[in-house]
Amino acid sequence: MGSRMAANLQKHGCPLIVHNRTPEKAGALIQNGATWAATPAAVAEQVDVLFTILAHPAAVRETALGPDGFLDHLSPGALWVDCSTVNPSFSRTMAEAAQQRQVGFVEAPVGGSKGAAESGALMFIVGGEADDIETCRPWFEMMGSRVVHAGPHGMATSLKLVLNHLLATSMAAFAEGLTLGQALGLPQEMLLNTLLGGPVVPPFVSMKRDKLEQGDYEADFPLRWMQKDLQMTSIAAYEAGVALPVSNVTKEIYQLAVRHGLGDEDFSAIYRFLHETAGAA
Repeated sequence: MGSRMAANLQKHGCPLIVHNRTPEKAGALIQNGATWAATPAAVAEQVDVLFTILAHPAAVRETALGPDGFLDHLSPGALWVDCSTVNPSFSRTMAEAAQQRQVGFVEAPVGGSKGAAESGALMFIVGGEADDIETCRPWFEMMGSRVVHAGPHGMATSLKLVLNHLLATSMAAFAEGLTLGQALGLPQEMLLNTLLGGPVVPPFVSMKRDKLEQGDYEADFPLRWMQKDLQMTSIAAYEAGVALPVSNVTKEIYQLAVRHGLGDEDFSAIYRFLHETAGAA
């Protein structure tokens, strides 16, 4: 996601200084003129606005506050924009850490897959001070097609978790229904033709049809990261005192699929996991 987002900034003429924990992932950006920095701290010493998009809270914390972290190296008045999907309380903690250093903070998790990132069609769900968000809006519009200001710090990550909760649970419910139908003797093609595009199936599932039919689950959004987002949802629900029984059961189903070896496949591979383990014909 991050490399595709950065490539769109390059297409709009933005000079970039980049770092990735896996350096080869920045290769194409460097070939197109980006400057490589050996550490997050080295990036911070050269920029006024710093974007991050990382896998989970531990990676964000290490990159921001670890031995080579960037946060102590940004100048006062600089701006940190975190596009990672994390739980709201963690995002507020990062906002406080930035504010203690006189650094602005915008949380900006994205909605959309790799294709949307490549085509510049992401939705940015943003939280923070209105002035900081307006400063960032031109860059958001270079990388995305929609900007939703959800409110103060923590609200954008909250909305992103609601969205991913619905994606994960509805995909699992559809996969279970498809598995049941086939076990009862209904052909997969009949089920897909009948259900997709109808009122009981979310529209996004239709975009997964080729994956379901062909069994090729090249990842648009890896299953392991969907499971991680459900874990973030579970943490947020616990902190809010809300019971989410469907979400928590679904989280464990995705974790079983990861243990089944499907973590790097698209999250729609939850169908493959349920189909194989349920004994459907």
